[in-house]
Amino acid sequence: MSADPRAGALLYVEDEVLIQQLVECELRDAGFGLVLAADAEEALEILDSGRYQIQGLITDVNLGAGADGWAVARHARELISGLPVIYVSGKDGHEWTSSGVPNSVMITKPFVPTQIVVAISSLLNAAEPHN
Repeated sequence: MSADPRAGALLYVEDEVLIQQLVECELRDAGFGLVLAADAEEALEILDSGRYQIQGLITDVNLGAGADGWAVARHARELISGLPVIYVSGKDGHEWTSSGVPNSVMITKPFVPTQIVVAISSLLNAAEPHN
């Protein structure tokens, strides 16, 4: 059973529907509440709205037209200091060191959804409360 996203949730940003569905299923099965966004614009609106208590961010780096996952994570960290962040990319991840926020994790495609569950669980367990 998933938690009420307003009580604490992960924001998952992915523009590829099939990947989003696979990872969403794995995260929900692991007990995480989720708020989904299909692109950066939607993710930024969710973050700025304050409707949800976002406890972690999982974002694809390449989100099509507009802002990318790097920008989404930077904005999220401006709003929520210390927010756990996981980036997902089909590239080798070399940009992560220069573009990623500190204390984040990069997972490269192809991956299995359990990798994301393990990574976000580790980050959440290590994170200080940021309410």
